Amino acid sequence: MKGGSSNVLRVGAAAFILLTASCRDTGRLDASGGDVDPLEAIRTSLVAEFSSPEWRGVWEQVYRALASDDELEAAWLKPEAEAILTLLRSREELIAYADWFEQKSDYLYAAYDAVEACAPADYVRAPVPTEYTVMLAPPRPEVATPLAPEIKATIESMLYGRAEWDRRLADRPLPARAPAMKPVLRRIFIEEGVPPELIWVAEVESTFNPAARSPVGAVGLFQFMPATAKAFGLRVSPVDQRLDPEKNARAAAQYLRQLYRRFGSWPLALAAYNGGQGRVARLLNTHEGATFNDIAAALPAETRMYVPRVMALIALREDMNPDLLPSAALSHRLFAIRYPLTLAKALGTQPVN
Repeated sequence: MKGGSSNVLRVGAAAFILLTASCRDTGRLDASGGDVDPLEAIRTSLVAEFSSPEWRGVWEQVYRALASDDELEAAWLKPEAEAILTLLRSREELIAYADWFEQKSDYLYAAYDAVEACAPADYVRAPVPTEYTVMLAPPRPEVATPLAPEIKATIESMLYGRAEWDRRLADRPLPARAPAMKPVLRRIFIEEGVPPELIWVAEVESTFNPAARSPVGAVGLFQFMPATAKAFGLRVSPVDQRLDPEKNARAAAQYLRQLYRRFGSWPLALAAYNGGQGRVARLLNTHEGATFNDIAAALPAETRMYVPRVMALIALREDMNPDLLPSAALSHRLFAIRYPLTLAKALGTQPVN
């Protein structure tokens, strides 16, 4: 597979297919407890920075493309990822989105590497424009030589397996904010009866940035949409409590505990956190399944990567087998531990007595 990046800042609309894998940003929970339609969220919830007609058209096309769950499309988009991240980091009003997209880029790179490693030498894509000065959607490139089913199966096995994510993350540096946040996040998760090792979901969601944002309005360490935040007791106005890292973390722990109690395993809980609990419940029913592996092939590409990625991070950061994570406590007070530390103090934003 051929591809390269340009020094010109460009935004290829197709490159946002993985950006929008935040359908879990929009697909987690609405006020009634059901999954939110991500395309509807694009039409109604885009933040001001991305609300121009050009961006709106891009995002609508992106979500339709994402519905195909095509990892080959994601692989094609890798060259755009660096340009997008550079663009986000170069504009003051978009900085909060950069840490969010940095994590999404991992899926682009993983897809590209898997396709490049497995595709035959004559596997090429039709050429597409390489530079964009406006945010217009280019036509989706066609595959000149379709992949044989057995090659596609090999790509999927590599891309969605734990071993690949163990390898990709082995040398990943610790996010700069993580050491200061870790003690307090662990305490919060323990108080809520959730294995404290799951705090590393914050690395995948936001690079441990309490101010991280997604283009459709998810905010904070664990990326809560407004309806989900309200369902777990967080206000979004006049002061947005999602920006409070302790409150955001506590809501995330409560949500993960709820998902575990509903689905009975951490891989399924993580799949629901990312792809929507309604989707997971429907697939378990449709496929008469009981485990993540039973329904993985029917999940969106990002969710299929998200679960092994979180598990690989837990293995790396905690030096443990994530398959041995304990169950959620029957009572959130069972493992309650009190620390005299607050996250504000740990981050140096409040004097330490």
